[in-house]
Amino acid sequence: MPLGRVIEEPVPLAAGRVSLRVVRPRDAEPLRQLLVNNRGWLQRWEATHPSGRSVVPGSTSMRPTIRLYRKQLKAGSGVPFVVLFDNTVVGQLSISELSGGALQSSQIGYWISEHVAGQGIAPTAVALAMDYVFTVLGLHRVEICIRPENTASLRVVEKLGMRSEGRRNAYIHIDGDWRDHECFVALREEGPMLARLERGGGSRV
Repeated sequence: MPLGRVIEEPVPLAAGRVSLRVVRPRDAEPLRQLLVNNRGWLQRWEATHPSGRSVVPGSTSMRPTIRLYRKQLKAGSGVPFVVLFDNTVVGQLSISELSGGALQSSQIGYWISEHVAGQGIAPTAVALAMDYVFTVLGLHRVEICIRPENTASLRVVEKLGMRSEGRRNAYIHIDGDWRDHECFVALREEGPMLARLERGGGSRV
């Protein structure tokens, strides 16, 4: 296992009207409907397969994907959350690329529905997840990789005061081509992240 141990299913994490909980089978249809409703909002940022054989998000049931996510939790390789606003599912957040040993690192990826954008949901959700990574999983480092055109996500890492470590060229296949990404990092000793966000963060990008 990447961490050398099983990850216990975390209790829900909450701050105000925003919360995270591990994805469940009952989330399949709400998530599928959000993906359908947000095609225009999300398509530019969605991962695709270089072969062109990608499945359009929302076009099939989410149940097999959710089963895979939950297997990753049991295997210690990832922690899959849904993002809730006022107890309603409005997006997803995943902690992935978990590494133990000498690296002690992870990555976070996320999306929220357009209809709730601009209300501080994404920065709060990311801060909750990062504090979980640092305090519960005990890891040292979190990375978030963002396309340079994604101004909304760049604003999230700016609010959290994350540090830029530069561009990764042709890093991930997104929306039909290999896309550059900017890498932003926070370390455990720089937290807690939710408190930093509430203080106003501070731009370090």
